[in-house]
Amino acid sequence: MPDLTVPIGAVTLKNPVIPASGTFAASYGRVFDLGRLGALVPKTLMPGYRPGHPPNRLTETGGGLLNAVGIPSDGVEAFLTKTLPAYLGWGTPVIVSISADTAAGFAELIAALEGTGIDAIELNLSCPNLEEGGRSFALDPAASAEVVAACRATALPLWAKLSPNAEDIAAVAAASVEAGADALIVANTLTGIAFRRDGRPALANVTGGLSGMPVKPVNLRCTYQVAQKLPGVPIVGCGGIATLQDALDYMAAGASAVAVGSATFSRPLAMPNLIDALATHCTARGIAARDLPRRA
Repeated sequence: MPDLTVPIGAVTLKNPVIPASGTFAASYGRVFDLGRLGALVPKTLMPGYRPGHPPNRLTETGGGLLNAVGIPSDGVEAFLTKTLPAYLGWGTPVIVSISADTAAGFAELIAALEGTGIDAIELNLSCPNLEEGGRSFALDPAASAEVVAACRATALPLWAKLSPNAEDIAAVAAASVEAGADALIVANTLTGIAFRRDGRPALANVTGGLSGMPVKPVNLRCTYQVAQKLPGVPIVGCGGIATLQDALDYMAAGASAVAVGSATFSRPLAMPNLIDALATHCTARGIAARDLPRRA
């Protein structure tokens, strides 16, 4: 077995394959050994109870998925007492994804997560910034930096999850790193819309986030641009990853690891299968995972 470990800042992943937040649950432990994954990532945590958007929340479109789930959450107390224990003890790092409507809300969440045994925080910057008119934090370099700076008091590693909807994602990435982000996840979903045959929107929220194979070229471009702008900053690629070639493409663009999302819905073993394929690939070439080509 080759050495599949890869460093993402201060966190050493067991291998370069982790779940994308919102597409994974501890119940997958009934399907495969969760200790095989590079890290575990629960769905995004919000400060209080949040029902999310009304149904219909999900529709298939053009080979991908369009969702408007709306980040439902049971809040911090339920997360700490019921959800988090199911992710600890697998012998693999736990990355907790958080989001809030204000920068202070992000910081309050981190304060509640200190000392709970987690390994890093993912800052999901896609939430509307209520103090700036509801525009997503991730669309604006200053707003993203404000969130990271508000959270930087923690000693936990901070991973900022960026948006492909940003006009200049490299500028958002640079501002986030300057404010204290240790690593970047590139990227979240691409805003889209779909209609039913009767002309009505397919989603109750009308617009949603497109994921899966259709977004891969877009997020690959984003990964490449961010890696060019910030050489040496660890990047986790995300968007349309299902096969070994998908993972290698992201690494060629500059990522050190990949987050698998939509593929898990149709193939629950997509992640362990990808880990096996990476191991075979590295063994055949006599290299460790951290030595896979990164051309950016």
